[in-house]
Amino acid sequence: MSQKEKPSKETLEKWHKDPNNWKLGIFYYNKEDKRILPPKRMAWAGWTVNFANTISVAVFVIVIIIIIGIALFLPK
Repeated sequence: MSQKEKPSKETLEKWHKDPNNWKLGIFYYNKEDKRILPPKRMAWAGWTVNFANTISVAVFVIVIIIIIGIALFLPK
């Protein structure tokens, strides 16, 4: 599959169901998947971070920093 081609729905489903793409059963890690926020293992539960995708990890870190920053600087 070339970089410009989007993976088919079947390919995305195959990646999602592959237990080798889930570290410790909860952390999604798939270098082929370029999505920033793929669905969680139980898709109805929302989205997760693809820890093999640097952009995905960067978005995750930025969100965590924002949450911590808000929590620290809110008036008490």
